[in-house]
Amino acid sequence: MTLLFKVDPDRGRAWKALFAEHAPDIEVRLWPEVGEPTDIRYLATWQPPEGIAERFPNLEVLFATSAGVDQFDTTALPSSVQIVRMLDPGIVEGIVEYATMAVLALHRDLPRYLQQQREGRWQVQQNVPARQRSVGVMGLGNLGQAVLRRLQGFGFALRGWSRTLKQLEGVACHAGDAGLADFLDGCEILICLLPLTPHTTAILDADLFAALPRGASIINLGRGAHLVEEDLIQALDSGHLRQAIVDVLVHEPPQAEHKLMRHPNVWVTPHIGAVTQPESAFWVLLDNLRNYQHGQPMLGEVAPGRGY
Repeated sequence: MTLLFKVDPDRGRAWKALFAEHAPDIEVRLWPEVGEPTDIRYLATWQPPEGIAERFPNLEVLFATSAGVDQFDTTALPSSVQIVRMLDPGIVEGIVEYATMAVLALHRDLPRYLQQQREGRWQVQQNVPARQRSVGVMGLGNLGQAVLRRLQGFGFALRGWSRTLKQLEGVACHAGDAGLADFLDGCEILICLLPLTPHTTAILDADLFAALPRGASIINLGRGAHLVEEDLIQALDSGHLRQAIVDVLVHEPPQAEHKLMRHPNVWVTPHIGAVTQPESAFWVLLDNLRNYQHGQPMLGEVAPGRGY
């Protein structure tokens, strides 16, 4: 069986070396050296090439090298091709690290202190204990739950929102459209970790921002398309929102003159919340390949029509 990787060259070589050492029965090819296209049964990639169905007529499984699969045009794939998202423990840890960093930076007023430094001002701001600070997470899947577990150790008042109701110890959980307003009303720091679906596209909009308490801040670690960027700018400029930390944008990389890149109350990072590392992701991918060979379910299978 042949597995094709369409990833950056350094990671591709790392993947190939791991398979050569631990699973030599699986032939690994690296894009663009495809060889005979009809040999390809499995493709692992962030963004597949165009015409995938015609290019690889015997493709059986498309493995995303990311936790999400919204970048795939699923309508261009035959129904026989299974899509599997990457549940790399390294991705989880990276997201947890980033979210914790961002929450603590907002909680301890680092954006304001950095601005004061640039202005040459030495001024102490009122410190709020973590137990008096509410943090909400939108999206209570693998990533959202891991973030909440880490934040519990700081003593924050934690809230969560998801499509269907979850029960998480120490977290006030809300669900669905009916529960969104109550969830938002108590969020001083909001983290978006939702999957991107038709229902969640543009969910971070003017109406949502207005439902947050005045002075709230947001962290977008989901997808760029979750955020209506102009609505965010207006909410910040009006003073309703205090600060935003954004790791994902609709168009990446943005132009240098992009408004969010230059806004004084926005921190933008270049989509570095978490990156799949072959060393940690290899065993997850290999287990899925072995499971597929033996007709067993794979971890991270994407439900048709749901997007995750």
